[in-house]
Amino acid sequence: MTRREFLDTLAVGAAGLAISSTAKSYGQIMGSNDRLNFAVIGLHSRAYAHLSALKANKSTARISHVCDVDSKTLKKFADDTERELGYAPATDKDFRHILQLKEVDAITIAAPDHWHAPMAIAGLQAGKHVYVEKPCSHNPAEGALLVQAQRKYGKLVQMGTQQRSSPHTIEIVDQIHNGVIGRAYYAKCWYSNVRKSIGVGKEAAVPAQLDWDLWQGPAPRQPYKDNVQPYNWHWFKIWGTGETLNNGTHEVDVCRWALGVDFPKTIDAAGGRYHFKDDWQFYDTLNTNFNYDDKTINWEGKCCQGMKFYGRDRGSTIMGTTGTVLVDRDGYEIYDLKGNKTKEVKASKEQTLSSDLTGRDSMTDMHFANFIAGIRKGEKLNAPIEVGNVAVTMLQLSNVAWEVNRTLQVDTADGKIRGDAEAMKMWGRDYEKGWAPHL
Repeated sequence: MTRREFLDTLAVGAAGLAISSTAKSYGQIMGSNDRLNFAVIGLHSRAYAHLSALKANKSTARISHVCDVDSKTLKKFADDTERELGYAPATDKDFRHILQLKEVDAITIAAPDHWHAPMAIAGLQAGKHVYVEKPCSHNPAEGALLVQAQRKYGKLVQMGTQQRSSPHTIEIVDQIHNGVIGRAYYAKCWYSNVRKSIGVGKEAAVPAQLDWDLWQGPAPRQPYKDNVQPYNWHWFKIWGTGETLNNGTHEVDVCRWALGVDFPKTIDAAGGRYHFKDDWQFYDTLNTNFNYDDKTINWEGKCCQGMKFYGRDRGSTIMGTTGTVLVDRDGYEIYDLKGNKTKEVKASKEQTLSSDLTGRDSMTDMHFANFIAGIRKGEKLNAPIEVGNVAVTMLQLSNVAWEVNRTLQVDTADGKIRGDAEAMKMWGRDYEKGWAPHL
């Protein structure tokens, strides 16, 4: 089925559609009109945080469907969902089937990056609310299209920058805006890890449980190699977006929020793949500057070198005319101009962890609660797509700056690159025939 055929099918309805399910599942669906029905799509890693968050919000939402192109992953997650929630969700490997079901109110997307925007746009066109993990798109053109789609179809889209729902982060950003460190003008953020080499992949037979064609979806077709699944796709340009978008999105978004800025005037980036020689197509080390008239954000990412700043694997410092704020997922600290600590606030132990979040964390619980309240009560979203897409686009442009090895001049109205036709060619991407997203 091509994407256009799929959209045509939506108009016809879901009569006769065969969805793998149990009688118990349908009983749960039909009896839950007081709760929102969620379909979780892409069941590795962050999907377990979605499961936990929907369990935490079980009085207002439930998981009616789960979806993954890997049958083993699908079964395991469905079994885990039944064990956690006490009922069995319906299962399907093809998200397009699920979008045709009227009983599904919202979808959550934790699939690989190349799927985020096309799947979210299809969800909006099918009348679903969307929770999409960061980055919300694979490239700037997709992000802009997703923002347009949200405005056109009117459903809510929350991006998974869950620190936007962290009480201590909301608190300190508000204090920064109210002058706790004077006039804030410089932010530095970082991420450190000790990722191993992915080696040199070999073409291999597609595992029997994996629908490789559907996994690739909108991406131009590639032969299956043995070092891509289930995680290393992050480091291939055709599917992933590199560490900058994988983790930098969180911290750069906090810095942009704290400084009160949107698109910068210029972006420069320097780095490379230094630590290993393998199939990894992005940098393992990158230093990026986002420059404004009177403010600057600096991002430093180190995939394979675990040296910490301030004893932290990740975090952000916001500097101003009278002091500095250090904030991460575990709390915040305030310093005077000489670097003396004047205040410290720690998050409760169960609230969050500074590490990558793939299980329960209350930030994600609260981010989902905000999304659900937005659907049910009209509550303002903490990370609506038009806000989340700014940081994503900035970081995608830092990838472009690294690729062309020069400073980019940026239109502060829409993020587009000015005066550089070669760089602007990287604003979008090529798609597999029939799969290009559109309004």
